[in-house]
Amino acid sequence: MAAVKVCGVDDLSVSSAVKVTIDGVPIALVKDSAGEIHAIGDTCSHGEISLSEGFVEDDSLECWAHGSKFSLATGAPQNFPAFEPVPVYPVTITDGVVYVDPTPKTTPDDA
Repeated sequence: MAAVKVCGVDDLSVSSAVKVTIDGVPIALVKDSAGEIHAIGDTCSHGEISLSEGFVEDDSLECWAHGSKFSLATGAPQNFPAFEPVPVYPVTITDGVVYVDPTPKTTPDDA
């Protein structure tokens, strides 16, 4: 699928996450502490918890319910109780507008 316009870069705050839904796919759109924008699956792989309600810390997003942290670059869990990754989605920024492709990246080279 093609990338979809989701918001302006200035609509996102540093070290915060917002939930967007594209074609029924819940995605956490995150601006990390360095100001980079990432898109990862919004549902924690440990439980049915919205990750966008969690905490952004450097280059990870922490689930508020059980404390699992996920890499914003790869979706890999960085600690237990989660042990399965969440999907990562391609982000493109053009003229201050954020676009997300709801097709997950599939290989580490894509991350």
